Amino acid sequence: MSDKIDRRGFLKRTAITSAGAAFALSLEEKVLLAQEGRGVKKAAPEAGGDTLPMGQIGDVKISRIICGGNVLSGIAHSRDLTYVSKLLKQYFTDEKIIETLEICEENGINTAILRFDEKTLRVLKEHWRRGGKIQWIAQIKRHLTDDTKVAVDRGAVGVYIQGDIADRHIQKGRVDILGETLDFMKRNKVIAGIGAHSLNVIIDCESAGLEPDFYMKTLHSGNYWSSRQAGQDRDVTDNPDDNYWSMTPEETIKFMQEVDKPWLAFKVMAAGAIGPREGFSYAFNNGADFIVAGMFDFQVREDAAIAKDILAKVKRERLWRS
Repeated sequence: MSDKIDRRGFLKRTAITSAGAAFALSLEEKVLLAQEGRGVKKAAPEAGGDTLPMGQIGDVKISRIICGGNVLSGIAHSRDLTYVSKLLKQYFTDEKIIETLEICEENGINTAILRFDEKTLRVLKEHWRRGGKIQWIAQIKRHLTDDTKVAVDRGAVGVYIQGDIADRHIQKGRVDILGETLDFMKRNKVIAGIGAHSLNVIIDCESAGLEPDFYMKTLHSGNYWSSRQAGQDRDVTDNPDDNYWSMTPEETIKFMQEVDKPWLAFKVMAAGAIGPREGFSYAFNNGADFIVAGMFDFQVREDAAIAKDILAKVKRERLWRS
């Protein structure tokens, strides 16, 4: 008998064999069982390096699903669970990150968006030394031009301004800083992007005539229990950490219809509150050209299979921009 136990199957069997189990299950376990009841089955693993559809930004060919870097770096938007970031940092050793990147490549994910820091530089150097081919788009947030130059010199194929930083510059009316940074990135011969949580970033960049190679903008629905959008009796200012990632999804979808630049959607699973099938479907059907998804190593195969299935039957109004 295999030591490996299918998680949903285990939960389902446990619930059946215990009369009081339904009352003892955690919220996550109840969600998993509810999905099982709705016919949301675990996807079979997909193997092979060419199984995912691709797009292209500049001269860089990119898988429609991109590996996100927050969980790999121990960055957890975990609401009020204060221990989660420390747990992630303990789990994602250098070796575990390399293993995760290898699994990504095996399943057709050829690009990762990772923070610019010493750990990323160290891990990527070792991954590439072992023959890994993952492409790196670097997230820049502090010394915009200096860090861009180092990232390019250390192998990045793309660089983008992190969303919080772009949000702050736009709030201060400094779209010029974003433009100057973009120009510097392009002079260094990499694809250049701008990240955003606020739609105002993209609105102002478009109004100013900036020409990033891509935008990286949040997108997810409010269809999860802790969302501000889900509770009509809540003051939207009650808990800014509950959902600040995609506060205006409908407005974002509408505005991006007319934006002719590739759109990398992130936070599509609302930091773990939405399942990958629902989150990926919502993003691709509503106009995203690529999805950036943070994944544990044991989630990669299923997420890649889900993305492949959704992309095979996607229905969208926004034209593919890549």
